[in-house]
Amino acid sequence: MTTLLILTIVLLLMASAFFSASETAVTSASRAKLHQLAKEGDERANIIRRLQEKMGAVISVLLTCNTMLNTLVAFIAAELFDNAGGWVGKLLAPFIMGALILIYAEVMPKMVALNGPERFMLRVSNLLNFIFRLFRPLNNVITYVARETLSLVGIKTSGQTSLYASLEELRGIIDMHQGPGQDVPQERAMLKSILDLGSVHIGEIMIHRKNVTMLNADNPTSMILDQVLSCPFTRLPVYKGDPDNIIGMLNTKAVLRAVRQHSGNMDDLDIQSITTKPWFVPESNDLLGQLQAFRARREHFALVVDEFGVLLGIVTLEDILEEIVGEIDDEHDIKVRGVRPQPDGSYIIDGTVTIRDLNRQLEWDLPDEPAATVAGLLLHHVRLIPEVDQIFIFHNFKFQILRRQRNQITLIRVTPLTPLKHDQRDGELIAD
Repeated sequence: MTTLLILTIVLLLMASAFFSASETAVTSASRAKLHQLAKEGDERANIIRRLQEKMGAVISVLLTCNTMLNTLVAFIAAELFDNAGGWVGKLLAPFIMGALILIYAEVMPKMVALNGPERFMLRVSNLLNFIFRLFRPLNNVITYVARETLSLVGIKTSGQTSLYASLEELRGIIDMHQGPGQDVPQERAMLKSILDLGSVHIGEIMIHRKNVTMLNADNPTSMILDQVLSCPFTRLPVYKGDPDNIIGMLNTKAVLRAVRQHSGNMDDLDIQSITTKPWFVPESNDLLGQLQAFRARREHFALVVDEFGVLLGIVTLEDILEEIVGEIDDEHDIKVRGVRPQPDGSYIIDGTVTIRDLNRQLEWDLPDEPAATVAGLLLHHVRLIPEVDQIFIFHNFKFQILRRQRNQITLIRVTPLTPLKHDQRDGELIAD
């Protein structure tokens, strides 16, 4: 009888170890690896993927089975120790069995599962699927009773995971991404930028109208052609009278074709006849939607306007792509135009440089919600137009005003502070 009880305990511990290992493996198995195996035709990987889609129910079934087995083991062990040692055996039974369950049914199987979760799951996929189907009705009853009990005390439960929580988890995984190569920070920045496309508005990345080269249709054609030849851009807005009155877009290729076909005085060439209809988009459009609009219209260029129809600037397909991959045409170490690193660890930055570019390339964590540019962020916190040489502390960075043109901050020295000195309060003016 004693031998039979010992054998039963051993078998139950092995079963409990199986469920513990399965619980760890099903949560640790890489969805990407399983997806690739499923594409290659491995049906076991498809089974595991279907189980992972019902992760909450699977874990609940495994915990239910494990709890029942451990309870049964404890009951049989109490009987065994009672027969062997009387009341002393009953007193020692919980401690001995607790140690055995902890070591052999919990810690060891979880270690084995973590060593190769995908390999373990592939081996037990069919058995685990059978157990899940078998005990699913019992688990549903247990879950129903638990939810109803919680509802009696006013606690509502839901098994759904919000999209926001999933995105935050994905961002956390990206932050934890490490590797031996020097391109890892850039990889992290690119992946984060892709996730942010739907939450960033084109008003945050557009080229401001004061930096946009525009052509005046009232000027002589020869003057317009000189402007086109001296300009590095291939698409230029054309206005008439007022820069807000955009009447068309001029493509340099169309200009070359028109010049070649035209004979006689260049001033007789009608520039307006070769312009195309301008495309206006609101500044509130997000980058993902604008990218899809570029693809649908087969356009590379759009004019950005505010809610009153006033021209704010332009946005191009290249601008959106650079939000993902960074500046395409810069070969320097700091891939942000307008950022110059200094030997003392500070950076001299143009006021028009966007905060997103700084965060992506320098791995800073400046907030980009209140303002799009570093000058805008400074004005948001200071609430006044600062003077040259004034210094402010914000977000563990020191900002020194180097140059101002009228009411625009054009050049700033930014110094990361680590750690922040105890006598410098955030946002305090510390020098004139």
